[in-house]
Parts: sequence; C-alpha cells; structure tokens
Amino acid sequence: MKPQDKDDLRPEYAEDLIRSGIRGKYAKRYRSQSNVIVVDDDLTDVFPNSKAVNDALRDYLELRKKAAT
Repeated sequence: MKPQDKDDLRPEYAEDLIRSGIRGKYAKRYRSQSNVIVVDDDLTDVFPNSKAVNDALRDYLELRKKAAT
C-alpha cells in the first residue's frame, strides 16, 4: 500500500483533527463488551442462528435447575 499524498485528503476532514486522534482509544471497551461466540461448523446444522443457540441454552439451564432440586 503506497502512502497517501497530502492532496488526497478530502476537504471535509481537517488534518489537525485526524492527527489528534488516539489509536485504539475504544479497543479495550470493545473487547470487554463484545459477546461474539463462534459455533463450530459441525454444529451449524443443529444451531443455524442465535435464536436456536439461545433457546437450547435456556432449555439446558432449566434442566439443570430441575435436576438440582
């Protein structure tokens, strides 16, 4: 990737604003709030979407509650 010429910056982006930014400013907060879980390929037939996964987990928790009592 070649470096951009100064003339390529769009006029609506002030150069001083871009240079004053902090790299990775929100990275820690993003990582702490991210809740993405990857389902293995062999499970996608059984759990094709997040609703199926959530329903199965709720059923599992109910069974555990009943078994504990």
